[in-house]
Amino acid sequence: MAPLKILLCGDVLGRLNQLFKRVSSFRVEVVEVVRFQLRARSFGLLGTVHFLSRGSIRTNLSTSEVGVNKAAGPFDALLCVGQFFPDSVEGIEEFNGYIEGHSKIPMPTYFIGDYGAGSPKILSEALKDPSNKGFKMEGLRVCDNLYWLKGSGKFSLHGLSVAYLSGRRTPSGTQFGTYSQDDVDALRALAEDPGTVDIFLTYPLWPSGVTNGTTSKALVEISDSSGSDPTVSELVTEIKPRYHVAGTVGVYFDREPYANIDALHATRFLGLAPVGNKDKQKFIHAISPTPASTMSKTELSAKPPNTTLCPYTNVDKASPPDGAIKRPGDSTSESQYWRYDVSKKKQKHGDGGGDRLCFKFVSSASCPRGNQCQFRHDEEASEQYSRGVCFDFLNKGKCEKGPDCNFKHSLQEEGDRSASRAASSNRSKECWFCLSSPNVESHLITSVGEYYYCALAKGPLTPDHVLIMPIEHTPNTLSLPLECEKELERLQSSFKAYFKKQGKEAVFFEWVFKRGSHANLQVVPIPSSRASAVRDIFNLAADKLGFKLTMVKEGRQALRTQFDRSCSLFYVEVPGGDILSHVIEENEKFPAQFGREVLAGLLNIADRADWRNCKAQSAKPISSPVPDAWYPTLAVFMLAIGLVVTASFFIYEATSPRKYRSLAKELVTGSVASVFLGFGSLFLLLASGVYV
Repeated sequence: MAPLKILLCGDVLGRLNQLFKRVSSFRVEVVEVVRFQLRARSFGLLGTVHFLSRGSIRTNLSTSEVGVNKAAGPFDALLCVGQFFPDSVEGIEEFNGYIEGHSKIPMPTYFIGDYGAGSPKILSEALKDPSNKGFKMEGLRVCDNLYWLKGSGKFSLHGLSVAYLSGRRTPSGTQFGTYSQDDVDALRALAEDPGTVDIFLTYPLWPSGVTNGTTSKALVEISDSSGSDPTVSELVTEIKPRYHVAGTVGVYFDREPYANIDALHATRFLGLAPVGNKDKQKFIHAISPTPASTMSKTELSAKPPNTTLCPYTNVDKASPPDGAIKRPGDSTSESQYWRYDVSKKKQKHGDGGGDRLCFKFVSSASCPRGNQCQFRHDEEASEQYSRGVCFDFLNKGKCEKGPDCNFKHSLQEEGDRSASRAASSNRSKECWFCLSSPNVESHLITSVGEYYYCALAKGPLTPDHVLIMPIEHTPNTLSLPLECEKELERLQSSFKAYFKKQGKEAVFFEWVFKRGSHANLQVVPIPSSRASAVRDIFNLAADKLGFKLTMVKEGRQALRTQFDRSCSLFYVEVPGGDILSHVIEENEKFPAQFGREVLAGLLNIADRADWRNCKAQSAKPISSPVPDAWYPTLAVFMLAIGLVVTASFFIYEATSPRKYRSLAKELVTGSVASVFLGFGSLFLLLASGVYV
């Protein structure tokens, strides 16, 4: 199959003649045409492709005229972001020439900037077209080869997954050029569909914070506060596209790729300038991506060396602007139309409050934004979602996908929840590592914190081999909230300092199995003299098994952003803080004891590589020689005898003259009274539940 070739364009502003002239008769300098296995390490595009090297497509008046389709085409589609219609009535005649068929649009062209001069009339006519009736996220036909991507949606373009959000954040007074909250909610629902979004188109503003962490010097013209949208930032962090394309800011900006939270792949942001801009900024860009659906996890997870952390982690959340469009149900005076009224259900609110559900919390029962999330954290909705109920139905009482939705559109019965909770409870009781389980080896536990507890290994590699385990029954330590991560960092620092005093270094490793049960981060101390060899011996062992370990220099924070819960993963933190990791493919045979076996070889104790060969003898439970049921009876009996003997002692002392008293009798009586009173008090405490 020939590689796909997609053109991306900024604000067209109705200048279709200039745009298509550039497409069909582009002045270019073809520096080099390369065919090779393109890896994300170099450009963030994966697959074997033909493409023009960076800088090869640029204006050069001294060279011969070569068409883009001749030099690198033909292209499969043109995607336009930013304002598509003319910005004044002078450009309507040229624009209408294409709409009416007098001029030909050379390739399938999709646009999202649905406002400008003449847009209401043209788009209203498109809506009346019978072929555009129904739920059509793949675009409404305006004329031959021209398609309007209205509102928000996601569709497949030659195998590529394309998502889009069109419109301004504030209303313009017309039905075009704005997006509603329903459009945002629908896009959030679509983001939960399986698979990776290849291209995300937004208009008109850039996402807030996109310039954070970049080293580019071409940002002098950009004002992040005036030309950005926090709603788009939130959507991008949830959708996690491979390409994010935007326009309207007026400059060309090719940002370094950045790592996504809870996803393997990186995202590349492209900001494109308007067509025919006076500053000669780049307004058209060619890409040739391989669809993510055809790529392996190893290909998706490869990242360029200049990849940065996600720029949106500290961006302020969106707040409705003055005059913002309200969706039905936002006003308290209107009748409540939600079918799923969660106002009286169990809830966890972020600081932002609001009626909208948090997609992250509903789908995974946790949200990394915690209490700072502006959406509602509803446990009942999360349980309903886990039983297959449509998120759109839960959030709005209706589904935007129509009959194509694969989820349920009715609430599940109460009995299903009880069964789910019972199953979860049974899993905890059967788990070796859950503190509530009767099978837990409690004598091995060394400390219990708020989110984690530490225990000696049941089959230790070394005498001070320790496991750090979350108290919650969760399959890994990488996807837990930030407050849990902070406690884990403190524990790791404490272990490092403790072993440092003993002349040792701590090695941390975790085998994250996607179908695993209870996470455990293993801590194995090694002599400081062998610390420098840890990295080399792990790489050597990986080479012998036929895979490569990837270096993560930024530590656990970067690893958390790259982690994809749908994949298995092994990682080891070597002395010095660097992390070596490997994403395990679906059918890859990976030894579950890999980390332990490598360290056993390093420490010359190969016979202890299998933990079952060195299980510590289980401690026998200490049982009382006296049955618990006897405690109350023994307490009453012994206290009664002790009090009687004590009373006789005082009577003897009060009635007997001093010269006739017997010292032996006094000692015996006092001792007997003390013994009975002491044991009686002991059994009384035990009977009342106070163990001494």
